[in-house]
Amino acid sequence: MALFLSPYCLDSGSYHGPRWRMEPGDLFIPVDSIEEEATLTCDAKGTPPPQYRWSLNGTLINLGLDRRRRLSGGNLIISSLDRYQDVGIYQCMAYNTGGAILSRRASLQFAYLDHFKVHTRSAVSVREGQGVVLLCGTPTSSGDLTYAWVFNEYPYFVQQDNRRFVSQQTGNLYIAKVEPSDVGNYTCAVMNSITKGKVQSSPTSLILRTDVMGEYEPKIEVNFPDNVPAAKGSTVTLECFALGNPVPEITWRRANGVPFPSKVKMKYSNAVLEIPSFQQDDTGGYECVAENKMGKNTATGRLAFYAKPQWIQTMKDTALAIEERLDWECRANGRPKPSYTWLKNGQQLLSEVNCRLLVLKPVYCFPSASPPDFTGNVLRALLKAKAGTTVTLECKPQAYPIASILWKKGNLPIHTNDRITLSPDGTLRLANVSKSDAGSYTCFARNRFGMSSTTGRLLVTDPTRIIQGPVDMEIIVGESIVLPCQVASDPVLDVSFSWAFNGQLIAKGDGHFETAGDLMIRNIQLYHAGKYICVVDTDVESLSAVAVLIPGPPSPPDSVTVEEVTDSTAQLAWSPGRDNGSPITNYLIQTRTPFTVGWQRVNTVPEIIDGNTLTATVVDLNAWVEYEFRVLAKNSVGVGEPSPVSVKTRTEDAVPDAAPGDVGGGGGSRSELVITWEPVPEELQNGESFGYIIAFRAFGEVSWTHVATSAPGASRYVYRNDSIAPFSPFHVKVGTYNSKGQGPFSPVITIYSAEIEPSGMPAGVWARSVSASEIEVNWQALSFTPERVLGYEVVYWEDDTKPETMGKVRVPWNQTSVTVSGLAGNTQYFLTVSAFNTAGTGPFLPAINVTTKKPPPSQPPLNVEWTLIGSHLSLYWEPVVATESESEVTGYQVSFSLLCMLHGTMFIPLLCIGLSEGPDLPSKPVRLVKYIFTISLVIKNRKIQGVT
Repeated sequence: MALFLSPYCLDSGSYHGPRWRMEPGDLFIPVDSIEEEATLTCDAKGTPPPQYRWSLNGTLINLGLDRRRRLSGGNLIISSLDRYQDVGIYQCMAYNTGGAILSRRASLQFAYLDHFKVHTRSAVSVREGQGVVLLCGTPTSSGDLTYAWVFNEYPYFVQQDNRRFVSQQTGNLYIAKVEPSDVGNYTCAVMNSITKGKVQSSPTSLILRTDVMGEYEPKIEVNFPDNVPAAKGSTVTLECFALGNPVPEITWRRANGVPFPSKVKMKYSNAVLEIPSFQQDDTGGYECVAENKMGKNTATGRLAFYAKPQWIQTMKDTALAIEERLDWECRANGRPKPSYTWLKNGQQLLSEVNCRLLVLKPVYCFPSASPPDFTGNVLRALLKAKAGTTVTLECKPQAYPIASILWKKGNLPIHTNDRITLSPDGTLRLANVSKSDAGSYTCFARNRFGMSSTTGRLLVTDPTRIIQGPVDMEIIVGESIVLPCQVASDPVLDVSFSWAFNGQLIAKGDGHFETAGDLMIRNIQLYHAGKYICVVDTDVESLSAVAVLIPGPPSPPDSVTVEEVTDSTAQLAWSPGRDNGSPITNYLIQTRTPFTVGWQRVNTVPEIIDGNTLTATVVDLNAWVEYEFRVLAKNSVGVGEPSPVSVKTRTEDAVPDAAPGDVGGGGGSRSELVITWEPVPEELQNGESFGYIIAFRAFGEVSWTHVATSAPGASRYVYRNDSIAPFSPFHVKVGTYNSKGQGPFSPVITIYSAEIEPSGMPAGVWARSVSASEIEVNWQALSFTPERVLGYEVVYWEDDTKPETMGKVRVPWNQTSVTVSGLAGNTQYFLTVSAFNTAGTGPFLPAINVTTKKPPPSQPPLNVEWTLIGSHLSLYWEPVVATESESEVTGYQVSFSLLCMLHGTMFIPLLCIGLSEGPDLPSKPVRLVKYIFTISLVIKNRKIQGVT
């Protein structure tokens, strides 16, 4: 771009455009601090002093009409912050008569964490051995969040191991294989790292069903994106976790097979891969493999390197003669490659991307005598060259008459030799450069009107090396693979990559290929087999590496159909896929239903399906369940991808063959018989119109009473009859039925009808204070009551105006006393005692009261002194005086232990056995005896440790 300047001159010494001293930075403000002020800094120097303007999201802020925003110098101060009006991108402009400049863009954001919506979460019912995901349902927020899960009650948190994982990406809790110990309530706890605010969700109940889940292959539930951008120097975290039975083992590997460097860390049983101080060598494909004895699954993704732009060459202030031309060039490093924009006084001049050069051309040209001037033709600030190559430095000042040229390296003149050549036009050539040639080079130009110079720095780089190139690999049709191409080079070099396939350059936009250093081939096909070349170009050289892809496991079988179905079998047929160069040895069949997690292997006839067989019968299926099937082929290379899924097919219905489990009951209200059971899972109900038959009879009777319920999910039946005596035994069994007929009954068990609460009340209740925090309560056992007594309940409280101070303790029926602890000192408590059973608590006598003792003195003995005369030791201390709210001091206790020293050697106290422990201290054979004394108080009946 050419910019034409008018020929008149300004007195440049009178004005000086603004220069930044301080630019605004990003702000992240907690919402609970919105009453405070926020300050965005902006400060520049210039002559005359600059003035300032601010914009928000590209729109100028009218400070004259805005009461909440004001300027202090150039700083923008915002008061009474508004979460919705003040968020956005701010930019400051500093201007004076010499020009205008724009600051960097700064963002203002608010950190917050809203509360969870208050609602009851549905219980999650799973089978033992099944995997489960509990969703956190994170509320709206801004700012980094951390997640944890509370098990049953705070502060008992779920401990992460190879079976349990809390994702810091989704907040969800993943349990690979559920065990009975997992049953309970789970609460998601979320914390905002900026505001430090914490919120908790409503609890989710995890319920265990009676049937057990079979073994199945891993199903990866926590994955990382296909392409993860990673900043230079940042810490990158990848998560991967799978459900499965047995519990899957998680392993990681790089797609190119190169081992991880020592800095890479694995956490939480390998569920988290952490890469600190991310560098360009860490880019490429990463794979997470989840495996158990039933199979394995793989998740893949790619880490892409990026770095913020950094200047390596910028423009400098320049005084321009009227007849001269000025070239300004700016260069920056960065990933991806930076784009450039030129501004004059804050207004954009160019819109083209990658326009690094600004050319200023004159309107008039006046040839005249002039001193040497390098304006527009300075040496490059930094010139890079590979060791062993030839470097050319041009020295072409504008001067009339022509100037004489002198070159210096540092402060030393340069002389020609067999490697160094100086041309008449001032060009300097350095052949076969080495590290010793690196340094600062200056060209001096002189004529009779003056002298000028230009300086540049030469950097001699080591050759670029491909440290991780592509390797020969096998093709697995339908998979995605990564061919790595990683280099080691000087960080100042611009490195670019290109790939060729069978001699043809791979063009961007091909749906199968993705290049960014490494080459990713998505959904690879047989025709992708061939020769691949990675070409690496830098500022100073070009190099390449080659790999060959060859065929791999079979392609997926096709056209899987279900030809015949019974209540427990399905006849399958399919067509073969490509064998990819290696004959198919056998087929594997997998199935899934609405009740399974992922795909599972099934039993077949024949048991082993060879590569020439295209039909098989799947056996051991459940009746009246909807199944999907898929087929996998195997050859000498490995197992291929699965076939397309068959259409959903339901097996025929049949009489139920499963009885309800965990039949029990008891309790309830008076004159009730409560019967409970574990419902039969839907996949075992075998048909429509499924229900339960509840049969019961009083103990000693012969005939059964039968009641049917048509609710498949029912788990409880209550029989009411005023003639039922309290706590009477009944025989109970529960059976099943559906539209095909009646199924089996559960085993007969004995349960009891509801009982009534005890009618008697304990007598002889009395209590005494044991200490400042304990009360001993005693009573007489009930001599007789027609109702069953399971135990006794002691209820205590401070007074009737403080219901929150109420507490209770329960003990078995054969116990007639209990010590209540954790009480406040010198406080009156009221208490009652009553009997209880499953129906509730019985009556009680009027409350009695008792007052806890005063707490012991808090002051230890002070100023302990001692004197030793011969073998007698005397101790002295200041007495302790109890305060009015403390127990009185009744005495002191002195205790001591021995440390023996014989001839300068210290012995443990055991070696002092046999020495006197009385007031006379031993003198032989111990040369020196050290005593450690501890002064203790005895206050009433409690000893309180004092000082030594």
